[in-house]
Amino acid sequence: MDLLFSCKSSRLFCSHPNLGSLTCKCLVLVVVALFVRIAWLPSFFGFVGIEPKNVEFIQTRYLSTDSDFGIRKDKFLEVPQIVWGLNNQKIAFARACLTARLLNRTLLMPSLSASLFYKEVDLLQPISFDKVFQFQRFNSLCSGFVQLGRYSDVLNRTNVFELQKGSGRKWTAERDMDQLIESTEDSIDGYEVIRVVGKNPFLWHDHWPVKDYARIFECLVLVDEIAKEADKVVSKIREVGRDIRSNAESSQNGADSKDSSAQQIPYVAVHMRIEIDWMIHCKKLEQRSNISQICSSKEEIVERVGNIVGPKTPTVLYLAVADSLLKDSSILSGWKEGLHPVEKKKLGVDGIYGMYPYLIQSAIDYEVCLRADVFVGNSFSTFSNLIVLERTQRMMRMGVNSSCGVDIRWPSYAYNILGESNGARRWMTNMSDSSLRAISYGSNAISCSES
Repeated sequence: MDLLFSCKSSRLFCSHPNLGSLTCKCLVLVVVALFVRIAWLPSFFGFVGIEPKNVEFIQTRYLSTDSDFGIRKDKFLEVPQIVWGLNNQKIAFARACLTARLLNRTLLMPSLSASLFYKEVDLLQPISFDKVFQFQRFNSLCSGFVQLGRYSDVLNRTNVFELQKGSGRKWTAERDMDQLIESTEDSIDGYEVIRVVGKNPFLWHDHWPVKDYARIFECLVLVDEIAKEADKVVSKIREVGRDIRSNAESSQNGADSKDSSAQQIPYVAVHMRIEIDWMIHCKKLEQRSNISQICSSKEEIVERVGNIVGPKTPTVLYLAVADSLLKDSSILSGWKEGLHPVEKKKLGVDGIYGMYPYLIQSAIDYEVCLRADVFVGNSFSTFSNLIVLERTQRMMRMGVNSSCGVDIRWPSYAYNILGESNGARRWMTNMSDSSLRAISYGSNAISCSES
């Protein structure tokens, strides 16, 4: 109706004797173009449920080119203590960083949690961010994108505005974004510190694309103490591989081949989610979602890892599993010939892990899996998802956008989904996704291409 009215108006306007036909045609085209822009802009931009006024705000305020000028160092955002598992904490931290970026504020270095919130409530121990990740290194790598600050940078501790985060079903993504936009108005933005209260950052609404999360994760570098512990574990795995190859070559040739045994031996990291708490959770999830590709038995994992096309035998398998929650003592048996499984106790590194709280143990295991030549995990595990995201990011930095049917460096697989040759399915993160939801909550819709 509006378009018809515009056309009629244009014909009446063009009947004026002083206007030429070419001018009239241009006027009609401008009217039609304005109509199409108004009708299609919100959906074209790709922000589901975000009002047009918010689209313009994000374009001018958040999607601007990277620059130190866009991150104020005299205005701060403070967030609640970050809790739950390591990778949920990493997501929460990234979400807090991106919220601070939207507000053009420096994020005050948050407190992480050394223990699992939902399992050790009485033992919940805060741990400073810079006890796990390098503070200065983070700011250096993420310079111009996001910024971390210390509480000592705040001039007036009393000049604080408390921002109550909404919760529940009525608190939609639109309302959440509206609240953030309101926080940029002078009446609130004038405060030196905006303190968000009432909600764990992991549960905040997600307004950010996967590529922005990936960029922040790249800036998270473990402190030297933890990185060196991961080095020790990887070194033990490589040592087992060298011994296995040396023994195999000795039996074949009747003598040691020092040159061959000195070569770096590839290893496969398998994130085995077969602990009792996971099996209870995943079976309930299968029932609720009516999806059968979430839980995997030990036998299914053994078969699909063994059928992966690529790794050459003999190969060391590092089995990343929560030993304290494991009720199956036979995880080292039943593997295909040529595959040599090891875990913390067999490697003799359980003492290293035992020196640290849960968060640090998980960080070490994450690093060991991240460095593996091949990684195999569960697509419904946040731990597995973030490892694949980082490995995908590394491959893309090398110009690799697909692992389909080719041999590549750092391939990843999901054992809970059947792939080629009855093996685990090839897996790359969709870096063009507008939301981290598939990674935070898992999905069986994965592919061997990043987009």
